[in-house]
Amino acid sequence: MKTKHKAMTKRSIGPRTLLYPHPDLIIGTYDASGRPDAMTAAWGGICSSRPPSVAVSVQKARQTYANLLKQREFTISIPSTDYVREADYFGIVSGRDEDKFAATNLTPVKSDLVNAPYVGEFPVVLECRLLQTVEIGVHTQFIGEILDVKVEESVIGEDGKPDIEKIRPFAYDSMRQEYYGFGKVLAKAFSAGKEFKK
Repeated sequence: MKTKHKAMTKRSIGPRTLLYPHPDLIIGTYDASGRPDAMTAAWGGICSSRPPSVAVSVQKARQTYANLLKQREFTISIPSTDYVREADYFGIVSGRDEDKFAATNLTPVKSDLVNAPYVGEFPVVLECRLLQTVEIGVHTQFIGEILDVKVEESVIGEDGKPDIEKIRPFAYDSMRQEYYGFGKVLAKAFSAGKEFKK
């Protein structure tokens, strides 16, 4: 016999930039003079399987916006929980005013496939070429084709795949303005729900 679930009562809190979880993505670009810059973005995620693509939304006022339009290539570095302070800093200062890599003592590494830097200490990097832009209110969405993913050897599991428990990424809560780590595995995807199939 199937368990009867109880519907929850909802309270309206109005239109918000709310989604659980927001990823914590570090966009790496070069400015017009070739100086490396990095910006934290929570408005982003995978947007296509073929070609493999990721989208990030950036406000026009950001230095990264100008860099993306100029270079048309970028990286996305995924930080581990060891670097939550540095990732936060990348989001609260402008690359126009400060050298973020020098301030955090992190290493800008030139990407192999695109003209953009990534953060050498972060365990996962996506190398991307800009496919298109979409204007959405105060943000522009930059859609990039993922040309390669580079993963630190130490976070690859015995099965040859990246291991999220070793990567230790974190997420952003836009309502509380806090960062959260991930917990244990809950279930196997494309398997747990099979019990409902007829």
